[in-house]
Amino acid sequence: MSALHTKTISELSSLLAAGEASSVELTADVIAAIDAGDARIGSYVEMNKKQALISATAADARRAAGENLPLLGIPIGVKDLLNVKGQGNRCASKLLDGYTSPYTATSVARLEEQGAVILGRMNMDEFAMGGSNENSAIQPCRNPWDTTRVPGGSSGGSAAAVAADLAVATLGSDTGGSIRQPAAFCGCVGLKPTYGMVSRFGLTAFASSLDQIGPLTKTVADTATVLQAISGHDPKDSTSLKVDVPDYSQALKTDVKGMRIGVPTDYFSEGLDADVETAVRAALATYESMGAELVDVSLPHSKYAIAAYYVIATAEASANLARFDGVRYGARVDGDNPVGLVKGTRAAGFGPEVKRRIILGTYVLSSGYYDAYYIKAQKVRGLIRKDFDEAFEKCDVIAGPCTPTPAFPIGEKSDDPLQMYLGDMYTVPANLAGICGMSLPCGFSSGGMPIGLQLMGPSFGESALLHAGHAFEQATEFHRARPATSTEAS
Repeated sequence: MSALHTKTISELSSLLAAGEASSVELTADVIAAIDAGDARIGSYVEMNKKQALISATAADARRAAGENLPLLGIPIGVKDLLNVKGQGNRCASKLLDGYTSPYTATSVARLEEQGAVILGRMNMDEFAMGGSNENSAIQPCRNPWDTTRVPGGSSGGSAAAVAADLAVATLGSDTGGSIRQPAAFCGCVGLKPTYGMVSRFGLTAFASSLDQIGPLTKTVADTATVLQAISGHDPKDSTSLKVDVPDYSQALKTDVKGMRIGVPTDYFSEGLDADVETAVRAALATYESMGAELVDVSLPHSKYAIAAYYVIATAEASANLARFDGVRYGARVDGDNPVGLVKGTRAAGFGPEVKRRIILGTYVLSSGYYDAYYIKAQKVRGLIRKDFDEAFEKCDVIAGPCTPTPAFPIGEKSDDPLQMYLGDMYTVPANLAGICGMSLPCGFSSGGMPIGLQLMGPSFGESALLHAGHAFEQATEFHRARPATSTEAS
């Protein structure tokens, strides 16, 4: 097996442009790596090998005709909630067994326009509800650094595949940290764009005011490349924003002298693992040694973020998932009457966590509780956004921990949903505020597990995140580390 599958988008694009490799060779190499290594990890729930090789052949023909796009011929995996015409879209749930997508999500279509090869569908928590990927109804997904530990969620398969060199890059979705948290747990780069920067058309909705599609990659430069391809206004998505998309490659600078980096004092408190704090503070010291200015900022209402999030997100999930009733598509459990059909289908098709969130969301929207919970949560959301607005008056980006702990053992939090929810305490605020956030590797725990540094920027501040992230990456070696389960050729 060659080592093409271990390389970055930037490296592969150069090789393909120089004629030193073909997309067919690259795609075949990635498929071979998946065949050899994914049984231990479970990052894919569906492979499209034949179609991938057909797409790779077409990419090679386009390149031979003179095209030289950055993603031309690059194999990319997509999370199992993004519709791709002709493929299944199960959202890692029994409820959508047998469903075939009749259309393609805009984000995926934009990758295809660039000539990217859509390789397969990535494992996830059912309907994107979870922080460990343990809620997948299809198969378990494991962390490639230690297969007794979780890869994070809900985009666990997307992160695990990138970390284990089973995908060059992937797409995930982030509703409360579902790109950044698994990126931190698996030691790769994951970016949640500003709300509305990437079209949500074709994304199976969990919480419509929070969901965002974003890339998971091996380097910040690769993140910039994928983000460039998928960003921009889409008339098919009413929440898509009409803003100019900058050239993100211009943000990949290494000089951070004079950059103001906000340090959220509220994030260094009870519940933060000592190894995580040590690694994050070391990362901050690295920035300072490079000439950046560290500025203390306060995000006082972030302590209410989890409570507000699990009211707003579950309320929206309750409405969004009402469409899955066994009548029009997916699994169906017949009953004596229409009510029995719907009850039987949803009881058999949804897993425990999805049911839990639907019930909670229905409760907070019910008569007598709407004002007490949902309206109050929306007011807290406004205060969190105001905190960030005030903080970004003092700094260019905010840097802090992405997760309170490194990846935890499989099963450790399965019986304690509240502890699982608290794992999103540092990521949820960015979703509530609608701003951008990114996780990148910044160290390892005493047990050898990756630790992520979270960078947050203001709305449309992706260039600032990429600048700060790329500079840190070039000054350190953490992004070069690979787990022992990587299939890199000897």
